[in-house]
Amino acid sequence: MRGSSFLAFDLGAESGRAVIGTLDDQRIRTEEVHRFPNIPTKVANSIYWDVPRLWNEVKSAIRLAQAKSGEPLFAMGVDTWGVDFAFIDAKGELAENPHHYRDSRTEGVMEELLRRVPREEVYSKTGIQFMRINTLYQLYSLVLSKSPVLDSASRFLMMPDLFNHFLSGSARSEFTDATTTQFCNPIKRNWDYELLRELGIPTHFLPEIIEPGTSLGRISGSLANELGVSKSTSIVAPACHDTGSAVAAAPLENNRSAYISSGTWSLVGVEVEEPVINKESLAYNFTNEGGAFRKFRLLRNVQGMWLIQECKRIWASRGNDFSYDELTRLAARAKPFVALLDPDNPRFVAPSNMIEEIMSYLEETRQGKPKDEAGLVRIVFESLALKYRFVLEQLEDLTGSRVNQINVVGGGCRNSLLNQLTADFTGLDVIAGPVEATSIGNALMQAVAAKLIGTHEDLRSIVRNSFELRRYIPNPRTDVDGNFGRFVALVEKG
Repeated sequence: MRGSSFLAFDLGAESGRAVIGTLDDQRIRTEEVHRFPNIPTKVANSIYWDVPRLWNEVKSAIRLAQAKSGEPLFAMGVDTWGVDFAFIDAKGELAENPHHYRDSRTEGVMEELLRRVPREEVYSKTGIQFMRINTLYQLYSLVLSKSPVLDSASRFLMMPDLFNHFLSGSARSEFTDATTTQFCNPIKRNWDYELLRELGIPTHFLPEIIEPGTSLGRISGSLANELGVSKSTSIVAPACHDTGSAVAAAPLENNRSAYISSGTWSLVGVEVEEPVINKESLAYNFTNEGGAFRKFRLLRNVQGMWLIQECKRIWASRGNDFSYDELTRLAARAKPFVALLDPDNPRFVAPSNMIEEIMSYLEETRQGKPKDEAGLVRIVFESLALKYRFVLEQLEDLTGSRVNQINVVGGGCRNSLLNQLTADFTGLDVIAGPVEATSIGNALMQAVAAKLIGTHEDLRSIVRNSFELRRYIPNPRTDVDGNFGRFVALVEKG
């Protein structure tokens, strides 16, 4: 099957994209065929996914990809971020429009749940870090509000599983995404029914959990007829969690390499063979998410470019529509270490005005304020790089192994300033690339399902053969350790 083409859908926090990956002679060529906005919709006080519009975009992308390819697509599959989900009814249709994780319905819910089931018990069963956005708290908010959908729903599906269901008719849950719910037991590789029953959350709608790289069957006949594509096209559950696909494609050189999947969120971690679930990982609030090839991703979620995205949005509304490249160039010339912030402070999750929130934080922590946009961006980038060092030191403590390099993948790997700051602040080489690691990993996991790729090393070898990577060497600096101490104090105080 030389020249086999796989269509990867990656629904990101700002945009969705459809990428054709063509595998040939131990290399993969990628071509983006469609990009479209993926902006949540606010109605009254609730924030929703715009599923009907996104589904239309997916269908448009399939038509475009078929025309571009000129021959039948071998397979296709969908990935997106974790924690969000949908309910479908007995007809296989949406029971209600899915909520977005930044919706306010989870405010205070995690604390309420942990009064009923101790934190230690939840973590011992799931190994997942505590964030108010987790699926567990979204579902428990429905229990608290006595939502009728809990009884009427026929099936619960995570968001990538929902779109794969629309494509294939199969209603199953892929493991890497299921682990982000905080009610999947990573050891049993199944839902933790005991935890859910203890919380009064129904379980009748939970689907079978499948491994990444599993074929879901052929494209549905009616959809193939509607779109004019081959009925032989396979639908595959890749690593449906976007970070799972990104890390699958990260060309890690050895088992001491760390990764940062850099985008709206920065996922900072290492691969491990078994989950690390103990008192220390609980204290550090680390998560054990499923990975490709039966590995686990021991990591921390760090609020990444979200802070910049929100500032950029506000500046644009004021008539200053900076590009990300412009902001990076300006920040590179700004004065270093004017102030620092913890990007994971809860106040930065969903403020109405990120710029005002940052300024208030700096005032409350008695720090200097930036004079302009460049200074503010510099503060965020330096704080992110310091947070990466903070998390990596905790990882070394948990694993008992020193990290010897960092592989940055995703959109953030194009940020030369942040990459250099990360190298400087950690003292480690930073390998940047590939940019579209998520789509690449998605496509290559489809090839795994087709038995064109056998091992993880084979997959990563294809990535190294196919894409140019950039290396950042750390510069010796005398101003880092003292400012890292300042940063740690801010994190601990917050």
